[in-house]
Amino acid sequence: MSTPTISSLALLTPGNFADDDPYTGLEETLQLFEYGERLGFDGAWIRQRHLEHGVGSAAVFLAAAGQRTERVELGTAVIPIGYESPFRLAEDLALADVLSRGRLQVGFSTGMPHAELLGDLVYDGDWRGFDLSYGRIARVIDNLGGGYLAGPDTVIQSPGNTQRPRLQPHSPGLVKRVWYGGGSLRSVQWAAERGLNLLTGNIVTGEGTDDFTAAQLTLLSEYRRALPAARPAPRVALGRVIVPFDSADATTRARYRKYADSRHERTLAPQGPKRTLFAPDVVGTAEQILEQLTADPVVSAVSELRLELPYEFHREDCEQILHDVRHLIAPELGWQADSARLHEVGR
Repeated sequence: MSTPTISSLALLTPGNFADDDPYTGLEETLQLFEYGERLGFDGAWIRQRHLEHGVGSAAVFLAAAGQRTERVELGTAVIPIGYESPFRLAEDLALADVLSRGRLQVGFSTGMPHAELLGDLVYDGDWRGFDLSYGRIARVIDNLGGGYLAGPDTVIQSPGNTQRPRLQPHSPGLVKRVWYGGGSLRSVQWAAERGLNLLTGNIVTGEGTDDFTAAQLTLLSEYRRALPAARPAPRVALGRVIVPFDSADATTRARYRKYADSRHERTLAPQGPKRTLFAPDVVGTAEQILEQLTADPVVSAVSELRLELPYEFHREDCEQILHDVRHLIAPELGWQADSARLHEVGR
């Protein structure tokens, strides 16, 4: 088994807030992005969620995060495409990318969770016949490419300007920073054929196996097999829930163990008709966590690690986890902070 070598370290947070005080939770999430940047993390990612106490518009949140940070990559994992207008979403993402000086990393997934509740609110007409899958993501990507609308003789007039119409602002590099959250063989094949970067986390589909690790290794192998030979290899990032408690007090350690125990049963067998497989959470001391991670062949198969922070934890918990991972775990996996840009914080 090869030794893991992590070259890029990112955090992923759900951006929780209280029902009666959304500002505080969202502000603390922005502060967590700032904290991660000061620690030297390479990326900070937000989940996009609907009808929940979380970020409903990743583009809006990342535009704000771009004004609060300077160098860290700003990602979303993932935007469910079923809610979105391919052109309007592309406009929002391009604008946020320009404002961040080209730091956005945009992750997508197919479908529309809560479709029966929200379909009629999102769309006029019978949305059940619309393509809410890969074709819709492809349309967003095509729009981000910045192609002109209509023929070369078509122009639009605006005050002080005559121009050929296309999505504005055009951010040329963004189309190369699109990711797909792939959990099935079909999804990783599609992502590879499009040359998209791949996000793979702690949830996959069990196709021909009940073993999570075997299933995820198969996904990575199939993704790499399906990549077009002539293109540069896209990026692959692995997500894991990692909860070290080296600098946590005794009460917090007990709470972390209880959290992991409450989620362990789901890892024992495939769940539901789609045979969903869950990875066990990696919880313990840094020494125990490193033992698990170095024994995980999936970690050895990638160079980018995304630290998935639990939904239930508060900002103070998350900061302690980020601190311990950055100082006690990531360096032992080969990761190094960019010392030229690092502004270290003390605790």
